[in-house]
Amino acid sequence: MLELTGVSTGYGRTAVVHDVDLTVPDGALTAVLGHNGAGKTTLLRAVLGLLPVRSGTVLLGDDDVTRWPPHRRVRRGVAYVPQGQQSFGQLTARENLQVVADAYGAEGRRRTAEALDLFPALGPLLGRPAGLLSGGQRQQLAIARALVTGPRLLVLDEPTEGIQPNVVQEIYAAVTALRSDGDLSVLLVEQHIGYAVQHAAEYLVMTSGRITHRAPGGATAVAEAREAMAL
Repeated sequence: MLELTGVSTGYGRTAVVHDVDLTVPDGALTAVLGHNGAGKTTLLRAVLGLLPVRSGTVLLGDDDVTRWPPHRRVRRGVAYVPQGQQSFGQLTARENLQVVADAYGAEGRRRTAEALDLFPALGPLLGRPAGLLSGGQRQQLAIARALVTGPRLLVLDEPTEGIQPNVVQEIYAAVTALRSDGDLSVLLVEQHIGYAVQHAAEYLVMTSGRITHRAPGGATAVAEAREAMAL
């Protein structure tokens, strides 16, 4: 679904990400781990077209999207949930979903219902302003809104940061359920090593903008990942 080859990017004259190779197969989860400042979010911004790629290529399926603007990548099936539980705070939770769903007509309404099935806790909160929701509720809303676009690739930037453990489990249960259908690929940036590594087809560790470790995921890989993160 997604393939990066030799991707480098940065801000102005400052190089941040260096020569990264990364693949997210169809229906699989690839996890990118690393401490704050490692370059993980910068890498995602290159994937999304929010930062220009200085060298290397970005492929979505058979399409070379390296020079595509973000809106073309969204139409190609990419959805992004950025760090920080972002929402339209003055709008209700229902309106946050409608602002996306209205662009898709009946299909948007169907996808909204499916997203709310994944996050049943949002149902009673649809009339509440998003700014009054808890951090965990706003994150569930942000993921639900992304799913209304019907993505083939879901990009999640630290979706569990600062969220209470029970909501973390609900979020990951939803991601697991989505992937079980085999239609959704996930690129996950995370510091919550346990879930990310256990459910990843492959995980990568970034340090100072470079991939310093990569290995297959799985339950037996967690200890190795923790060790790689500590180096």
